[in-house]
Amino acid sequence: MSAPEVTTRPMEETGRTKDERRAGRWASVLIMFTLVAGVLSFVWSAKSYWLLPLASIQGASIDELFNIILVLTAIAFVAVHLFIGIALWRFPARQGTKAAHWHEHLGAELTWTVVPAIGIIILGIAGEVVWAKVYSAPPANAQQVDVVGRQFEWQFRYPGPDGKFGRSAPKFVTSGNPFGMDPSDPENKQNVVTINDLHLVVNRPVLLHITAIDVIHSLSLPNFRMKQDAVPGRVVDIWFTPDKPGAYQIVCAQLCGVGHYTMRGNITVQSQGAFDQWLQSQIK
Repeated sequence: MSAPEVTTRPMEETGRTKDERRAGRWASVLIMFTLVAGVLSFVWSAKSYWLLPLASIQGASIDELFNIILVLTAIAFVAVHLFIGIALWRFPARQGTKAAHWHEHLGAELTWTVVPAIGIIILGIAGEVVWAKVYSAPPANAQQVDVVGRQFEWQFRYPGPDGKFGRSAPKFVTSGNPFGMDPSDPENKQNVVTINDLHLVVNRPVLLHITAIDVIHSLSLPNFRMKQDAVPGRVVDIWFTPDKPGAYQIVCAQLCGVGHYTMRGNITVQSQGAFDQWLQSQIK
């Protein structure tokens, strides 16, 4: 009995050529290198340059939301790169042929539509909860501070020892009086104005009334996880509760001119007694 006849087909018909497989694998290696480089750079950055130490109660919720978003995007980043890398390695493109494809795959279409939609809805709800904590009505005992951004400094206005602000109006606003304080109101003599120097009371909510008088600025308090645009003609309120005494920094997070990089300030979080003593020392 004779042996069965063995037939062979050219490699171009039965599979990819060596050059095609080599090109696919080099592309796969490039994708995997991008993945590894991205992960390693993230690990290095997380150890060297990460969020500043947290110093507010509300900031904990913001950090939690940040971490959730970071984990979800990291999973997507790794999964997509692995999928593309494996596909390129196992199924390199064939020259002169059209990629395999299909239409109207209901299961696939529902998967890539519904799953991301559910994730976005969940993150949206979580974001609204955090947003409400910052932009809801502040506690009645909140310390109040007026904030004005101007090129290139932050000015802060505190009520006097009696806790009252003097009258103010837009018609009184000048370069030397950015808060528009009425000079005829004796209460304004008890108010304290500082430049790039914000004093807060530890474990007491603070309500900031934020505006600007020239261009849009952005009051950024990184340690407290607070950031709010300062817009000319509008007053926006945010509040938070500092819970760690110490010295912190203020920066402007909105490009506002050639001196933007100099628009910095200092925050001092101290006890109520120390704050009262400081405020009394500022009254002229």
